[in-house]
Amino acid sequence: MAADTRQSETRTVQRSDRKVALMCVAGVVTMGCLAYAAVPLYQMFCQVTGFGGTTQKAAKAPDVVFDRTVRVRFDANVSSKLGWTFVPEQRTVDAHIGENMLVFYRATNTSDRRVTGTATFNVAPEAAGLYFSKIECFCFKEQTLEPGQSIEMPVSFFVDPSMVMDPEASRLKEITLSYTFYPVEGAKAEGQAQVDTGKDSKG
Repeated sequence: MAADTRQSETRTVQRSDRKVALMCVAGVVTMGCLAYAAVPLYQMFCQVTGFGGTTQKAAKAPDVVFDRTVRVRFDANVSSKLGWTFVPEQRTVDAHIGENMLVFYRATNTSDRRVTGTATFNVAPEAAGLYFSKIECFCFKEQTLEPGQSIEMPVSFFVDPSMVMDPEASRLKEITLSYTFYPVEGAKAEGQAQVDTGKDSKG
């Protein structure tokens, strides 16, 4: 009887240990999934709310255009690691609220190698983020420049008419659209460069 009791207790302890181990594994997996999802969820939150001056993306401009204008300033920054110059082709525009505007930035690769860059962006003040919408923008995808290459990069945008209904944002008379270019580092950029070079040599 004593032996049976000890065996029963041992099996109970083993089952308990397995449960604890499974719970720990489940906890680690859950935390990993949450961490993986955190970045896209945060990006989605910013896009929906305009948090931190995050701009919006739109398929087309609104049908309503107001007489009121907002001055939009354009700011350009570039990482010292990129080897580019990057400037707006015009410093300001006076945009009617709801009007579809088209402006250009210019980037030049001043290095002696092919470089791929990607741009982060925001608007200031932050209250404008929810109402500043882009239809097309160079920042939607990575940009690759050959040594010495210079390109114009368009930004098509509008200030949403619903801004006039926002007690805080409706008082805005000026919005600054800011970009910062960074190098795309790692195997992805290097691998793409090798593929492209291979195509060029065959063609």
